[in-house]
Amino acid sequence: MKTDIEIAQEAALEPILEVGRRMGLGEEDLECYGRYKAKLTEECLARLEEKPDGKLILVTAINPTPAGEGKTTTSVGLSQAFGRLGKRAVLALREPSLGPCFGLKGGAAGGGYAQVVPMEDINLHFTGDFHAITSANNLLAAMLDNHIQQGNELGIDTRQVVWKRCEDMNDRVLRNIVVGLGNKADGVVREDHFVITVASEIMAILCLAENMQDLKNRLGRIIVAYDYQGRPVTASQLNAVGAMAALLKDAIKPNLVQTLEHTPVLIHGGPFANIAHGCNSVRATRAALKLADYCITEAGFGADLGAEKFFDIKCRLAGLKPDAAILVATVRALKYNGGVAKENLGAEDLEALGRGIVNLEKHIENLHKYGVPVVVTLNSFVTDTAAETAFVKEFCESRGCAFAVSEVWEKGGEGGISLAEKVIETLQEKESAFAPVYGDALSLEEKIICVAKEIYGAGSVAFAQAARRQLKKLEELGFSSLPVCIAKNPYSLSDDPARLGRPEGFELTVREAYVSAGAGFVVALTGDVVTMPGLPRRPAAMGIDVNDEGVITGLF
Repeated sequence: MKTDIEIAQEAALEPILEVGRRMGLGEEDLECYGRYKAKLTEECLARLEEKPDGKLILVTAINPTPAGEGKTTTSVGLSQAFGRLGKRAVLALREPSLGPCFGLKGGAAGGGYAQVVPMEDINLHFTGDFHAITSANNLLAAMLDNHIQQGNELGIDTRQVVWKRCEDMNDRVLRNIVVGLGNKADGVVREDHFVITVASEIMAILCLAENMQDLKNRLGRIIVAYDYQGRPVTASQLNAVGAMAALLKDAIKPNLVQTLEHTPVLIHGGPFANIAHGCNSVRATRAALKLADYCITEAGFGADLGAEKFFDIKCRLAGLKPDAAILVATVRALKYNGGVAKENLGAEDLEALGRGIVNLEKHIENLHKYGVPVVVTLNSFVTDTAAETAFVKEFCESRGCAFAVSEVWEKGGEGGISLAEKVIETLQEKESAFAPVYGDALSLEEKIICVAKEIYGAGSVAFAQAARRQLKKLEELGFSSLPVCIAKNPYSLSDDPARLGRPEGFELTVREAYVSAGAGFVVALTGDVVTMPGLPRRPAAMGIDVNDEGVITGLF
């Protein structure tokens, strides 16, 4: 059986100018990065604003398990299926982070015959967007520490510096560090921290910014520290905005690539959904809506994280209205939720499927709370039995959801035609009545409690004393109207990753809260979630290599 990277490397790619031409874009609309990658120009994006919008389709999933769900693979295969049906579709995805590629997850450009290419470029340096974000983040950190060293005119309290450095790699030893050691000229000694680049506020800002001016305004509002009177100190006060924007000048432009079947794909931005808002850029989504009849996008991890943040943060802030949601599940993952060990998931087990399908049930209920029509798709595995598939189909249809089996990993677009037809049918028959799950007028605590109870199924929320104090201060500073971005483990609906299925009535613990004032949301950290991941015992990096001809292997 061929690996994902072998399939991708054997593919015959179209020149990116040809992909653009089929979308109605000319050479002047694209800034090429070689033959197979390009960025949309600012002039192109401005011209697209005059065009009508297509339909917005969100692809989300049940909580991730070691058995695999295939959300990106489904998204890619669905876009290819639309193409086979003669429909104009554009896919809008996040850029993969280097950290997971070299850590536990491996590549993140789909799989099998439903992939985005050039796969190796997308999974590694791509067009340099993440490096630009890392540089802008760390430039701000350097200017902050330099300001303190050079006299500290703003009266920054070094015990209340909240801006962290970042890098796009899993490196646990950088979570808590000390800087400024050495001589007096080496800076002021203080505790510092690193986050992974996809958790940087600048990543969130880039993904929510409307244009360069909006980007600069948002960068200026970043709170880097508090002074001795407890007042916020911003990036604008450090005069860092212009230089940061210069580093992000090209990174703000969406990237155009293609699927194995030459469907256009806009890949741009990559915030994690467990520690950030988990969606590709607003600019890429809007461009895709203008360029196609169907814009297919996805949100990270399970629907409790990615879809919730897509609806309650991205759609709220950008004024987007999704027309339908596709919920991806696998028989194997549902049986895993029902208590079956990973090595036994290939055997038919309807009892375990019945126990584990409650996880899918909760996500269906949650998506319906947003007023969006739902299509459930089973990402097919060869071990699935007809009885198991029939069980899931009846379960979903009895709960008001359309249902389709997806075979895109094995068959590409052909394997997604039944899903595409079901989505089109749903769009024609059901009108979206989308609305966020909470209103702006609620307090920050009330918003967190609403998500915890309505979406996660919690019975109560325990706020640590520090978190309650931080939320009170943020409301006093005027941030109470912002949406909340809850950082939670992705593997369970609760804040305990070991609680599978559908935990109910549990207590969610919020240990810390802070504002991403530039991005426009308040972050609440729950449980043991961390913003700088670590590598596993055997990182995926140990299996990645490149030969004398420059061919990369091991990026599965």
